[in-house]
Parts: sequence; structure tokens; C-alpha cells
Amino acid sequence: MPGMHGNSLKTLRQDLLTQRARFAADVDYAESLNRLTAGLTLFLTEYQPSSIALYIPIQNEPDLRPALLSWVSGNSGCQLGLPFARADKHLDFYAWKEGDVLIPSKHGVPEPDPSNPQRAQLIPDCILIPCVGWSTSNEGGIGHYWRLGYGGGYFDRTLVQLRKAKPSLLCVGVGFDWQELNDAQWQAQTHDEPLDLMLTESALKS
Repeated sequence: MPGMHGNSLKTLRQDLLTQRARFAADVDYAESLNRLTAGLTLFLTEYQPSSIALYIPIQNEPDLRPALLSWVSGNSGCQLGLPFARADKHLDFYAWKEGDVLIPSKHGVPEPDPSNPQRAQLIPDCILIPCVGWSTSNEGGIGHYWRLGYGGGYFDRTLVQLRKAKPSLLCVGVGFDWQELNDAQWQAQTHDEPLDLMLTESALKS
């Protein structure tokens, strides 16, 4: 990453997470989350995926579970899934229903139990991926969105494989407008996988 050392990136992440905690405690947060959820509903109507991998929110990530549970209850045959972190730092996805018992990963993230015979593994049509920060780039007139995550590389490794298995896979970043980073703050590296869409409180950016 040009001009940014590991310590600088660690500091940037921590600053963004601190800012997100303050933002989530702000009086206007509910309105921002409502607008984000409205954008999600628009996405579901427009793209009509049959399976969506979501996330259990940690560290003040926006909680999209109520909207997604409402969507799946009104769309027969559609299903939700959650990621399970393998030891080799790849993610598998398993079907999820409200009330399922989840197991904390070594990072403290609630995960599905891969040995649950009632919840099959799946390759979702769409993956919703929360962002610590995000950025845009434009190469040859084609715009791309990039995600700054927690630094484990799980999603990047997983997307390389899943996009080969399912070229139609949609990867949607989830965040807020204030989390957008400029090139001086952060630039995506060669191993970073681009997002197909970016969902914030102001727009579904394609």
C-alpha cells in the first residue's frame, strides 16, 4: 500500500471504529439506519436474490437483520445465510433462521454451527459485507468500490473462490457516507477484491 505502513493502517482502523461507536450513540443514528434499511429494501426489490448472506453485527455495525427477516418471511423459497470462518481464513456460508444457536468464533463473532444437520451449506446469490471504511476508484471509465475491513483477509480470499464458482455473485458493501476514504487516507491493494455495489444511507451505489 503506497505511503501507508502497518501501524498507520491500524491507527486508521481504530479511528474509524471509534468514530463509528460515537456515530451509533448519536441521536440521529436511527434515522441514518432507517435510510440504509430503505436502500436495502430497494436493492431486494430490484435485484431479487433468492439467497443472501448477512452478518451478525459487531462493534456497532449496522443491524440489517430485522429488514432481512421481514424480507425472507414474505418471499417463499428465499433464504438467509451466515459466514463461518474456517481455520484457513476462508469463509463458508450456512443457512440461518432466527433463533438458531450460534457459536462465538475465536474473534468473538457469533457463527453458525457447521455440524447442524438442519442447516445446509450454501453459495449465496448475494453477500452483504460490513465496512470499517470504503473507497471508490475509476479505471478506464469503470467505477469500483473497495472495502477496508478488520484486516483478516477472510472476505478477499473467499470472494476469489466464490466468484469462480458463481460469476453472478453480488458483493454489496454496507456502510455510511462518512466512512468513505480518499486516496490520501487509504488505497486498495492488489489482493483486495472489489465490491459490486455499495449501500449507504444516501444511495445504493452501483
